[in-house]
Amino acid sequence: MNSLSPLAALPGPTFNRPPLTRRAKAAIVVQFLLNEGADVPLSSLPDDLQGELTQQLGRMRYVDRETLNTVIQEFSDELDSVGMSFPGDMAGALSALDGKISPRTAARLRKEAGVRQTGDPWERINKLEEDRLAELVGGESTEIAAVMMSMIETSKAAKVLARLPGDRARRISYAISMTGGVSPEAVDRIGLSLAAQLDAEPAKAFEKKPDQRVGAILNYANSAKRDELLEGLDATDKDFAEAVRKAIFTFANIAERLKKIDVPKIARDVPAETLTMAIAAAKSDADMKSVEFLLENMSKRMAGSLREDAAGLSVNAKKGELAMNQVVSAIRDLVATGEVELRDGDDADE
Repeated sequence: MNSLSPLAALPGPTFNRPPLTRRAKAAIVVQFLLNEGADVPLSSLPDDLQGELTQQLGRMRYVDRETLNTVIQEFSDELDSVGMSFPGDMAGALSALDGKISPRTAARLRKEAGVRQTGDPWERINKLEEDRLAELVGGESTEIAAVMMSMIETSKAAKVLARLPGDRARRISYAISMTGGVSPEAVDRIGLSLAAQLDAEPAKAFEKKPDQRVGAILNYANSAKRDELLEGLDATDKDFAEAVRKAIFTFANIAERLKKIDVPKIARDVPAETLTMAIAAAKSDADMKSVEFLLENMSKRMAGSLREDAAGLSVNAKKGELAMNQVVSAIRDLVATGEVELRDGDDADE
C-alpha cells in the first residue's frame, strides 16, 4: 500500500482569499501572455490605463495554478462571448475609417470632436514632402528644428537643409550637436505640437501642387501644344512656368532625369518594337540625347539590335510621339511603384 495514501485523504489547507479585482485579473492575463512570448500591444491603451496596469503588476507576487486557470478560463469565455467590438471613441472610429471616408469629412469630424489624429506624430511628419518640412522648420526655433532634423530620415533631412538659407541651415546643423540631452518626453511633446499644427490646417481639395498638376497634364500633350502653353505661361507668370517645366517629364527629359542603373528596367518593361519606333522617331537634340542615354546603358546586344532595326524604319510624327509617350508612361509606372526614382535635373548621376 502506498505510504502516502492516508495523507492524500486529508483535506488540504483552506485560505480565505478576497475576490480578485478586474484590475488584478487583467494583470494576471497580461503576465501570462508575456510569459508565453506573446506581443501584447499595451501602448495602444490610454496612458492612465498603462500606468494602472504597470502599478498592479508591480504590487503582485504570485498566484496559485488554480487561480491562474480560473482567470484564464474566465478571460477565454469572455472573448468567446464577444460577437463584435467597436473602437469605443471618436478617435478610434476615425482611425478605423481612415481612407474609407473623404479627408474633408474626417477633418470636419475630428475638429468637431476635438480629437487629434492618432498614431506616432513623427511617422506622420516624416511622410511630408521636403518643401512642407522646410516650411515647418522655418516657423520654429533653432532648437525645435534641430529635433525635427534628428527625427526624420537622414536623406530627407539633407534635402530640407538644402532648401534653407545657408546661415539658418548652419545654425540648425550645429544645434543638432546639442540635442544629446533631450528627453524622450520632450521629443514626444514636440512631435504632438507639430502634429497639432498639421491638424489645424484646412483640408485641401487637391493633393498635388498646381505646378505638378499642370505638369502632369502637359506630359500627355503633344510637343507643339506643350511648347505653346509654356510660352504663354512664361508671359503670364515666369516663376510658375519654370516650376511647371520641372514637373514635366517627357522623352526629352530621360537623359537628365533617369538614373543609368534603371535603364535595364525600362528595356525590360517596354516592348522592343515600341523602343525601336521611339528611337527612329527622335529628331530633336534633346530626344537624340535621350536615345543615346538609353542605348549606352542597356546591354550591348540589345542596343545593337535596336540601332539596326531603327535605322531602316520610317515613322510618322504621330506614331513616333505615341511610342515616346509609351516609353515615358512605363517610366512613370515604375516611379509610382517605387522601383525607379527620378533625379532632379541638377543632380549628378550615380
